[in-house]
Amino acid sequence: MKNVILTSIFIGLWFISMTGCSPNEQSNSEEIELTVSAAASLKDSLEEVKELFEEEYPHVNVRFNFGGSGSLQQQISQGAPVDIFFSSSEPKFNTLIESGLIDEENNAPLLKNEIVLIAETSNPSNLLSFKDLTNKKIEHIAIGIPETVPAGEYAKETLEYINIWNDVESKIVYAKDVRQVLSYVETGNVGAGIVYRTDALPSDKVIIIESAVPDSHSAIHYPVGIIKGTKHFEAAKDFYYFLQKDDVLEVFENDGFITF
Repeated sequence: MKNVILTSIFIGLWFISMTGCSPNEQSNSEEIELTVSAAASLKDSLEEVKELFEEEYPHVNVRFNFGGSGSLQQQISQGAPVDIFFSSSEPKFNTLIESGLIDEENNAPLLKNEIVLIAETSNPSNLLSFKDLTNKKIEHIAIGIPETVPAGEYAKETLEYINIWNDVESKIVYAKDVRQVLSYVETGNVGAGIVYRTDALPSDKVIIIESAVPDSHSAIHYPVGIIKGTKHFEAAKDFYYFLQKDDVLEVFENDGFITF
């Protein structure tokens, strides 16, 4: 009888140890990989934010998929397994809201940026303004593909605004994202490029020639949101709100972004 009682107690204690943890405690010990599709212009800032986030949430591994926001939006529309989308284009982002792929309650505009004209540091063509792009000394101008790279769309709008697009269109070299534009200028493969201010500031291989006036292009806003149907909603929500913390927003501000 004594043995039966001891056995029952042992089984009971074993059962409690196996079931005593709350669902939250169990999920917190489970390794999670969070996929964040983000505009290429956010790369440096988000790599820093990732380190801060993973210190606070060690069970979550953040994996980034950087690229042109238009291309990323198309990937998500086609069913790519993404948890969060951080776009440099509100229209591309809103397309996913309208199609029901981004959670309407968990999205927000977070950052602003500026478009600038850049040249290699020595500025061999003595470029002084956007209008100088019509000069014969400038043989090639790099911009992102307007259909898939918001910075390229803003660049084209700016050149149309100052009425030189038709004059320079034959010089345009299209890049897959804004970082490739920067690389083309840094290596001297093109005479000029149009990128975000935040891309130009960290580089010691380019100089900013001129900033586009705000009225010359669509507003440059960076919204972020959680993808509906994510398998890691709680982790995605943690990262989404982490991006909005004051000390995290300072990371973006230090890199030249403007916060809302």
